[in-house]
Formats: sequence, structure tokens, C-alpha cells
Amino acid sequence: MQEWRVFSKKADFKAIGERFGIDQIIARIIRNRDVEGDSDINLYLNGTLKDLYDASMLKDMDRAVALISESIDGGCKIRIIGDYDIDGICSIYILFKGLKRLGADVDYDVPDRISDGYGINENLIDTAHEAGAELILTCDNGIAAIEQIAYAKSLGMKVVVTDHHEVQYFDDEEGRHYRLPPADAVVDAKRPDCAYPFKLMCGAGIAYKLILKLYGHYGVNPIEAEKLLQFAAIATVGDIVDLVGENRIIVKEGLKRLRKTENYGLDALIALTGIKKAAIDAYHIGFVIGPCLNASGRLDTAKQALKMLLADGREEAEEYASTLVKLNEERKRLTDSAVQKALDMVERSGIKDDSVFVIYLPDCHESIAGIVAGRIREAYYRPTIILTSAKDGAKGSGRSVEEYNMFEKLSECADLFYRFGGHPMAAGLSLPEDKIDELRSRLNANCNLSEADLREKIWIDVPMPIGYINENVVKNLALLAPFGKGNQKPVFADKNLTIRWISAMGRNKEYTRMSLEKDDGSRIEAVGFFESGVLRKAHADGKRISCTYYPELNEFGGEKKLQICVTGYRIETEE
Repeated sequence: MQEWRVFSKKADFKAIGERFGIDQIIARIIRNRDVEGDSDINLYLNGTLKDLYDASMLKDMDRAVALISESIDGGCKIRIIGDYDIDGICSIYILFKGLKRLGADVDYDVPDRISDGYGINENLIDTAHEAGAELILTCDNGIAAIEQIAYAKSLGMKVVVTDHHEVQYFDDEEGRHYRLPPADAVVDAKRPDCAYPFKLMCGAGIAYKLILKLYGHYGVNPIEAEKLLQFAAIATVGDIVDLVGENRIIVKEGLKRLRKTENYGLDALIALTGIKKAAIDAYHIGFVIGPCLNASGRLDTAKQALKMLLADGREEAEEYASTLVKLNEERKRLTDSAVQKALDMVERSGIKDDSVFVIYLPDCHESIAGIVAGRIREAYYRPTIILTSAKDGAKGSGRSVEEYNMFEKLSECADLFYRFGGHPMAAGLSLPEDKIDELRSRLNANCNLSEADLREKIWIDVPMPIGYINENVVKNLALLAPFGKGNQKPVFADKNLTIRWISAMGRNKEYTRMSLEKDDGSRIEAVGFFESGVLRKAHADGKRISCTYYPELNEFGGEKKLQICVTGYRIETEE
């Protein structure tokens, strides 16, 4: 059940619009994103790479640069160990290409999702040691690998951790105690002792900052590092971190370069998936490019994606890109099947009455547990953990809602797990199979979620009559992009709309096209990505509707036409 709410944040929207040359509606939306004051508004609208903070403000960054440069200068072998998801893949690419540019003796390794699990482990450390690596550089992992990094140190290796995940901690009567790994340098903005002003970068953002500092150390023109921005942008969108502050700048600037990419792998993948290269935006990263990169680490090995990105020619890149597209199609099939099983389980059991869903699907491919958790979370608006059968018990992933800090709540159950880690909105965990019921019980007993918390809130930016929509408003909305977590696509709403005509469209009639009209005679065509049955009946019964929407310019056959994309609707009832 959705709950529609209208933002009521105040400001002098007319004055803001005049100062920045934007429509008052745009000024209102910016305020709704909690951006206030001329400097922050200017940064939001016009931020550039010059506005990024100095990477030296990151705790241990200068120490990391010193250690890595010593290894480069001394001809010591460096091994990068990343993660198997989109952030890990892009982080490895950034570090590998950057260090190669500096003449480093460097290679990389990626854990296998099934046999290794998440992050660095003893097997990867032994492999690195046997290969002669003297320094291990982690990316998008390592902050929770306390025992593993201690093991690497016992072998005489140096370790530099770069990560963006939460620092693990425990509470006792004396307060909260944070546990950092015993690495030679730990670069993570979420360290409690790190003064870096922006805490929300993904792993690839941290990796980009490290290469930027290393280039500075060696006198390399920082413009060279800008080639790597497209990969930081892909990871930032794909890892679903907030598109605010520095992340917003990284994505805006990275998208500019992605639209002109010379990377053979990305170019081949873009062509194979049918994206118009010049029109790529955050949506295409999140729903097309990202899933293909992630599919390699889910169903095969993330090294496939890295080989594609590192390909030296078009033919080789196309071969790897084709493999990724096929893997993603298989991932979709497995996901749809697992989601249906999870839905059936919720509907047939007492799980539906829980505030926090803990669902055990032993036959689910563990690589898609997080995707399935996200789908179930969307269907019921409940924090959801999907667990699958694993070699030593059960392992899985969780996806949360805004009102529930999943990492904190799992931390309260740390005694149940072999391993766990993550963010407020997502987490990974492994535990004995016989502890699943206790996990479910404890999470629900201690969740502190009210009935209101478990209703999805749809925040309407502007209750805007369809008659106000014009081409200038639509063009102004582009100033707010890129859209994503923390900078959601604006939501508009109108009520008392009459459906003049309606039709189903799509191969399986899963989309709806219609014409909507107000009493003042203003009319607009609308498209909705939902089945048309309910609205067709409302049309037949002469019922009016209210809807949330986003205005667009539909270009077809060389003609531009205003339309709205309906994102939600209600049938109006007579009072």
C-alpha cells in the first residue's frame, strides 16, 4: 500500500529561479532534495571536477600513496584484489590501468562468488604470496577482513585497503568500539576517524581518488585520470550509492566521457545492447550496462567482464561482450523463477505477517539472492533477506527500506554469523542453517518498525496540472539529472483526470497508452508501464483518476510531442 505525500519545504522559489535562470518548479525540486543556499545550489547545478575535495583529506591516503610508490619504484609486485560485482570490477580496472600507467608490476585477482565468497580470503592471499606479490591492494572490500589481513601480514606482505563499506563494531558497557583491519593503510571515508567531508563514495570513487593522488605524486597530468571517470560513474550508479555531492559530479562528468568512450569493451557492449551511445544516461547504466557486468560475477567469473574492459581490439571485446549479454539473459531467467518461488512462500506461510522477511530458498543460485531480495522488498515494502544453501550452511543478501538500518540490525545479531557486512540499505551474510529461524525471530523482535514505517511513501515534488506542462519545463528537468538513489527522478501529480481513450500495447499487452483530459480542456497523451485492465474498467465506468507522473518529450518520426509517463494511479471515488 502506497502513501502519497506532498513535499512542503519552503523557500523563495521565484528568487532562486531568477538568480540561477531556472523555472520555479526546478527550484522547488532542488529544495525538496535538501539542497539549500546559493553555493550548494550552484554546486548541484554546475559542479565540476574542480569542486571535488582533495583526496589527501582521506585518512591514510598519503600513507597509501607512499607505500604503493615505494613498491612501484622498488619493482615490487603488486596484486589488486577486488570484488566480483560492478563496483569491484570497475575499481580493479581503475587501479590496474592507473598503476600500469605508472610502470607498476601489477596484476589482479577476483574472488569466485561460490568457492571464495565475498572479499579477500586466505586462499587469495596464499595465491598472491606464491606469485611473489609483496603488496596487496584491496578495492571495494577489506574493511571487514580483520583475520585475513592479519594472515597476509604474518606472511610478510604489505596490505593497503581501499573500501567504502561500514566499519564493523561491537558495543559494550563502555560504548561502541570500531574494529579496523591491521593493514598498513586503510582508506575508507566511513572510518570514524576520517575527516573527509563526503562519506558516500563507492569503491571505484575511492580507487579513482587514489590514482589521482598517485598521478600527482609522479607528475602525471591529472587530465589523464579523467579517462577513468566513466568507470567510476558506472560503479557509482551500479552500486546504488547516493547521487549527491561528489558522486553527482563523478557521474555527470563520467557520463560525458562514456558517451564518447574509446574503450573497446564498453563500446561493444553498448552496441550489442542497442543503446544509443550519445544518449547514455544513468538509467542505461543501472538497467542495461550494469546488469551485464554484474552477470559475469554472478554466473561465471568477474574476470570475464574485466577481460572485456581490458580488450586490446574490437573483435576480442565483442566476443566477451556477447558472453556477458548471454549470461545476463540467463540471470534474468533464474531471477524470475526464484522471485516466483519467494512470492509463493510468503503468501503460503506466516512470513507475510513479519515486519522483516527472512526467506530461505535453498535451491536459489546464491548470486541472485540480492536481486530477489530487492524484488520482494519492492512487492511488500519489507526489509528482506534471501538465504540460499551454501557449503557450510546458508548465505545470502538483504535489501532494506529507508526506515530500517539493516547493517545495524544485523550487527545486533553478529553472534549468529560466520561473516556479514554491508550498508544501511543492503547487506551480505553467512550463517549455520540451524540459526536461520533464530535470525528471523530476533530481527523481528527487535525491528522497532511501526505500521506506518511499512507503508511505502511516494513523495510528490509538485502537484502540477497537466496544462502547465510545456517543452521548456521538460528541458529544464534535464538540469536535475543524473537521477538515482538520493536524487530521485521528480514526481509530479494531478487529479480529476478523465480518460478519453485507452489501449494496451506491448508484445504481451503489458503497457498502457491513453489520453487524459482536465475539465479546463487541457489534454495530454500518457504511457504507463503496467497492464491496462483496471484503468480500462474505470474508463468504461466513467470514473476519473489521480496519477503521479513524469513529463517527457516523445520523439518519433522526426516529430516531438509532449507526453507523460504515469508512475502510479488511483481511481477516484465519489464522496
